[in-house]
Amino acid sequence: MSSQIKTDQLAIDELLTRSIDTIYPDRAALEALLKSGRQLRVYMGIDPTATYAHLGHATNYIILKRFHELGHKVIVLIGDFTAMIGDPSDKTAARQRLTPEQVKANLKTFKKQISKILNFKDTDNPIEFKFNSKWLSKLTFADAVELASHFTVQRMLERDNFERRIKENKPLYVHEFFYPLMQGYDSVAMNVDVEVGGTDQTFNMLAGRTLVKAYQNREKMVVTTTLLENPITGEKLMSKSLGTGIGLDEPPQDMYGKTMALPDAAIIQCFIDCTYLPMSEISQLDSQLKAGANPRDLKMRLAREIVSIYHSPAKAKKAERAFVRLFQQHQTPTEMPTVTVTQATQNVVDLFVNVGLVSNKSEARRLIEQKGLAIDDIIVTDAEAQITVKDGSVLRKGKRYFVKVVVK
Repeated sequence: MSSQIKTDQLAIDELLTRSIDTIYPDRAALEALLKSGRQLRVYMGIDPTATYAHLGHATNYIILKRFHELGHKVIVLIGDFTAMIGDPSDKTAARQRLTPEQVKANLKTFKKQISKILNFKDTDNPIEFKFNSKWLSKLTFADAVELASHFTVQRMLERDNFERRIKENKPLYVHEFFYPLMQGYDSVAMNVDVEVGGTDQTFNMLAGRTLVKAYQNREKMVVTTTLLENPITGEKLMSKSLGTGIGLDEPPQDMYGKTMALPDAAIIQCFIDCTYLPMSEISQLDSQLKAGANPRDLKMRLAREIVSIYHSPAKAKKAERAFVRLFQQHQTPTEMPTVTVTQATQNVVDLFVNVGLVSNKSEARRLIEQKGLAIDDIIVTDAEAQITVKDGSVLRKGKRYFVKVVVK
């Protein structure tokens, strides 16, 4: 048994149960491996389809962290090649294919973001960063034919989203069948023992099991994790594709405020999936909630825990004070960005665009219709109005975004 591998039963139990949906072939098989003392090669793949990671991704990185803390080899695989195909998982239409330039741009800060969870400074058991273009770009057409020979069209069409698209007469492109083959081959190329991913990746990860058996005549474990969803509506709370969620690189006040905006029904699941709070304490919080505790108080605890992980406890307390001041006491924040304007009088839509509170004129007009823009606490109602701002005027978007104007 390697002296670096830990086989603590409590740690293994948490790894095998917390935020876990299904283990293939079963929990007992993976538990036996974890107790064997052999160092396992564990990986999770990500397609760099956005510039940020969010709390939904963090669930998987926390599980990788648990594997790493037990002494196992962890690999973060960047799907720079597969991103140029487009993952069809959970999609009702073909996914946009990315260019190499888009992939490179999206990766720019990604490692820094997930380093808030994973310890990339560990030199005794370093976490590896790999790119699947290293091997996938070298496959020949003959190799691709060999990969495809291990799967039937019937199996590919078992994917719910493929079936839906066929029934709805939506295009289903042949290249989309290659995605699970490519992801499956990653497991062969890296010689891994375990793959971790959300339930939306189950089909792709099981393709890896098929190819590992075919090419290497051995077993590969698959660990699927729970997705952060609203338990009432079933909608994803975090989604890169939909542009929603709480990014790991968000400023403390935004992270705190967005956590407070999560549905009450998702509080306990977020404690489980997004924090390091012991399950015994989370069970107590669940009991308090069921006994009638104010969900707001538990959500404030959740927000403090999350901001502390990605920033610091001190910044979490500061974000909480700002939230209380703004939302509970209805006061303007004491700290906010300042923007200099050289023209005091201008169209109100142009003003909000120029100070950066909105991205374009269309967004400004939409928010004005929704009564979502204000100047010195006066709601803007006319998109055609000419406004004269004073030095020190405060512009607001929604309830959480403020800018102080400096007139020069």
